[in-house]
Amino acid sequence: MPNQFSVQIHADGVAEVVLDRPPVNALNSLGWFSLAAQITALGQDPDVRVIVIRAEGRGFCAGVDIKELDADRNLIIAVNAGNFATFKAVHLNPVPVIVAVHGFVLGGGIGICGAADIVIAAEDARFGLPEVDRGAMGGAAHLQRMFGVQKTRYLFFTGEMIEAAEALRLGAIERMVPRERLRDEAMAVAAKIAAKSPAMIRIAKEALTGIEDGNLEAKYRWEQGFTLQAYLSPDSAETRRAFVEKREAKF
Repeated sequence: MPNQFSVQIHADGVAEVVLDRPPVNALNSLGWFSLAAQITALGQDPDVRVIVIRAEGRGFCAGVDIKELDADRNLIIAVNAGNFATFKAVHLNPVPVIVAVHGFVLGGGIGICGAADIVIAAEDARFGLPEVDRGAMGGAAHLQRMFGVQKTRYLFFTGEMIEAAEALRLGAIERMVPRERLRDEAMAVAAKIAAKSPAMIRIAKEALTGIEDGNLEAKYRWEQGFTLQAYLSPDSAETRRAFVEKREAKF
């Protein structure tokens, strides 16, 4: 199986993880597990001080591979587990995780952003959770970590996307830059953090995670129970089939 991402550890202690699975960076079940393992391993590496996650191609991440699920519905359990492991690896990583996004940021892409410490977006970035239209649940806990409760519900119920400029206005992202400057901006922020005491930054990361309201992993696990319920509903098969066939779902 071709690699779905690449990893490079730079001399300053910044680890760069680059999603690269054309056409839309929708990872399959094995890809999510592999990504989780890699992010976890980087956080355990004493030479790594900061992790930057970005992507090549048309957009950051379109989430899970819907076509894989359509071909084998039993993979829903593995996909759920892989998503959970990846988002947990980001959120509970002992070092800061910066996510640099462009283009579409959907589904699992929202999970990565919502679990991260800092999100930097290109001007063309657009955020959304089309889960209702895909016969699934999940990701709202991570979207809500970026946006307020009512904005999250509006986006979740309607399936609409939100532009980077509006996300910046609402405080969901740290900054917005031209697409051509995205990587440089993310790496510059990472280098600034990496230049500080690694011991102090790791202590700060643990402390900041500990004072958050609620338990992000428990919230997401709660959602995943409804993902399975939604997936087994009669309407779910129609939403997935319509997506694969590139047509409007009929209910």
